[in-house]
Amino acid sequence: MRIAIGGFHHETNTFSMEPATFDRFIRADGWPGIVRGDEMFTTLKGYNMAAAGMIEACNEQGREIVPLSWCNASPCGRVTSDAFEKISEILLDDLIRAGPIDGLLLDLHGAMVTEQYEDGEGEFLRRVRTITGPDLPIVISLDFHANLTDDMVNFTDQLLIYRTYPHIDMAETGRKSAFQIARHIDRGGPCYKAFRRLPFLVPNTVGCTMIGPSKAAFEYMAALERLPDIEHVSMAFGFNPSDVPHCGPSIIAYGANQDAADRTADNLYTYMVDRENQFVADLWTVEDAVQHAISTAPGLDRPIILADVQDNAGGGTSSDTTWILESLVRHDVADAVIGIFCDPAAAAAAHEAGIGKDISIGLGGKSGLAGHQPFEARYRVEAVSNGSFLCKGDYFNGSRMELGPMAVLRLGGIRIVVSTNPEQAADQAMFTHLGIDPARHSIVVLKSSVHYRAEFQPISAQIIEVIAPAQNVADNRLLDYRNLRKGLRIMPGGPVHEPL
Repeated sequence: MRIAIGGFHHETNTFSMEPATFDRFIRADGWPGIVRGDEMFTTLKGYNMAAAGMIEACNEQGREIVPLSWCNASPCGRVTSDAFEKISEILLDDLIRAGPIDGLLLDLHGAMVTEQYEDGEGEFLRRVRTITGPDLPIVISLDFHANLTDDMVNFTDQLLIYRTYPHIDMAETGRKSAFQIARHIDRGGPCYKAFRRLPFLVPNTVGCTMIGPSKAAFEYMAALERLPDIEHVSMAFGFNPSDVPHCGPSIIAYGANQDAADRTADNLYTYMVDRENQFVADLWTVEDAVQHAISTAPGLDRPIILADVQDNAGGGTSSDTTWILESLVRHDVADAVIGIFCDPAAAAAAHEAGIGKDISIGLGGKSGLAGHQPFEARYRVEAVSNGSFLCKGDYFNGSRMELGPMAVLRLGGIRIVVSTNPEQAADQAMFTHLGIDPARHSIVVLKSSVHYRAEFQPISAQIIEVIAPAQNVADNRLLDYRNLRKGLRIMPGGPVHEPL
């Protein structure tokens, strides 16, 4: 069995003004830069990513693997036409050169929007099918936050979606994809599918499958999958900052017959709609969160975490807003750590000055948000690094971070971790490699929406989700949607979208 494997990843925040250029796919950050051919075997090995799981499982099965190419760019604005065409050409050329294959595995995201195409993955898969023809088995893995489309469903034999948020099962989803394509090749014949779209958007923070209604929903989905005649069930929660008609949660079920697939998809749809009001978010203002942490932290033996959920580089933001920092300074907080600020100029100034020196700079505040300014102060340089380190947490497990020059800046009792390249604070190694143990601080501020929970929830006394102004908006009512489908509720139980 000869299986080709490739990947093309981008999660697009259409409200971000920072485009995904070709250069962003080339360079490494939290994930590797673009890799081709046999490089995939060595570069992707050990990462918690679907392509790595696909390769591992195919090797275990004794399949011949034909590595194509794989790339990823950190979430930001639309993928430029130049980048989309160049990467598509690379992957499709690799596919043509692969020669005869029995099946194709693709590691995609599912929320790519380009300057030309609202459904980036759908267009890419259409081009793939022009090369493979309609009969070659194609199985794809997709992110938990995919915005599914008819083209994604129709141009593939099966799609599998991560089941955890934080996404600790990315590699596992790739492994499952490899086993599923073997079944399709061996079985042949039609694959019965049922695709449903839910009528409301789920707030990003409520999507966490470690807690609350999302945990219960995915447990119910897993139970449905164990029913007779059901092969696989997936549910995506969608990527809310994508202003496209197919934005939002959706369900796909695969069965031995159409009736089984339809019945299972309808059962999960009904379950979710009946519990819509359980998916309402609990969000705090900056001032309320900081004051609560100040009054509560002294009596605890573990830190209070303030999650800066809207300034999440993993959601396409600048990761440099200063609202929580300003409040901590204003209240003269004596023991806090905050990260990760993305500020190349501040990191460079710290490296130039050296450990133990003071630097007068304006930190962060370069996002262009209304009223957002750099925080001017005199900071002490406590530590520096080259930003290259290995992550070992459940989410970024195996990732070899390349965040560029990094530094720890101290301002009174507050320590601030600064990087050159953006990345959400989702692994303790981002702090510990600089000599900081987050568990030893009273207040820990993390610029991340949910992925931080895999590493930091176990060491926390309490987690508070804070809505400081930034581009990864947690309350969808504040987004200036123009292109959502008519009738979609933009928050659970909330207003219905009416296109302009």
